[in-house]
Amino acid sequence: MDSNFVDYVKIYCRSGKGGRGSMHLRHVKYNPNGGPDGGDGGKGGSVYLRGNHNYWTLLHLKYQRHVYAEHGGNGGRDKCHGTDGKDVYIDVPCGTVVYDAETGKYVCDVMHDGQTVMLLKGGRGGLGNFQFRTSTNQAPRYAQPGEPMQEMTVILELKLLADVGLVGFPNAGKSTLLSSLSSAKPKIANYPFTTMEPSLGIVSYRDNQSFVMADIPGIIEGASEGKGLGLRFLRHIERNSLLLFMVPGDTDDIKKEYEILLNELRQFNPEMLDKHRVLAVTKCDLLDEELIEMLKETLPDDLPVVFISAVTGQGIDELKDVLWKELNAESNKLQDITSEDTLVHRDKDMSRFAAELAAEDADIDDVEDVGIDELDEVEDLDDFEYTND
Repeated sequence: MDSNFVDYVKIYCRSGKGGRGSMHLRHVKYNPNGGPDGGDGGKGGSVYLRGNHNYWTLLHLKYQRHVYAEHGGNGGRDKCHGTDGKDVYIDVPCGTVVYDAETGKYVCDVMHDGQTVMLLKGGRGGLGNFQFRTSTNQAPRYAQPGEPMQEMTVILELKLLADVGLVGFPNAGKSTLLSSLSSAKPKIANYPFTTMEPSLGIVSYRDNQSFVMADIPGIIEGASEGKGLGLRFLRHIERNSLLLFMVPGDTDDIKKEYEILLNELRQFNPEMLDKHRVLAVTKCDLLDEELIEMLKETLPDDLPVVFISAVTGQGIDELKDVLWKELNAESNKLQDITSEDTLVHRDKDMSRFAAELAAEDADIDDVEDVGIDELDEVEDLDDFEYTND
């Protein structure tokens, strides 16, 4: 059964070419030498990406293999201007990053609702022969063609935007916590990799305030090298403001597991270690007070630690307070700085990307290449005709 969560799509996009300028000489009764009156061609349509908060996956684009903007209309007699081609807008979820499918180069990203980014510019319309008249050449017999269209095959990659990202090994209680804090209903079961796709939930806080929490499939040691499910989904926490590490309380060495998780993030993207972090020790309903006090002595001291149980509700309110405090800390705020200034987008390794998709049986098929028609720079002079109106 296909998942409704789609975070990769591959699309061939093509803008519209500009319309030809008209080469026409006016020839009417009582004015047989009316001079040039060829109109300009219309401009071709452009292809835009537009952020839309009503989408949270790329499912609506999964089967849209080609996107074409309209060509500009040709110019006509009597200085008639050709019609402009219609622009095409591709609505995408906020957090979508675009790469060139052939080279893996980063192209652009869409971060905000309503934000529009021009992906391909339409061709400019050619000038009609009316524009080329001079005192020494009052009947120019040539006109410009329109500018050619642009084309590109792109990969759209979604990176979820959330305030808090959950990081932990499989079966660490991440989905249980998300379901207890929000209205999200991720699948919960007593076996590893129950979560096969990311989930988002809105966590309510005091005074009608809230924040967004993201749950991703569990990470295993070696995830940054492609093991398990973590590699593909690790990017969904790259843009989270705060990382909540979750380690079960019945683990033999809580600090060691936390350090393994931290190392996987470091291997995947060192910049993720600059984010604020909180450690939640889960399943504390299995521990007594004496054991909890003993564990506190062995835990890392460079980040807040909260003991919780999503089943009994132990420590949940304290966890909300800690998360809210960290989210609103001055050192966690970006003032007068845009996302373009703070996010470093790395070009994609296409060979590794293809192997990753093949291993996960992801459905991104090759898109048939469509060639651009070659256009002459100037119309053939033999095509010139006098036309009676």
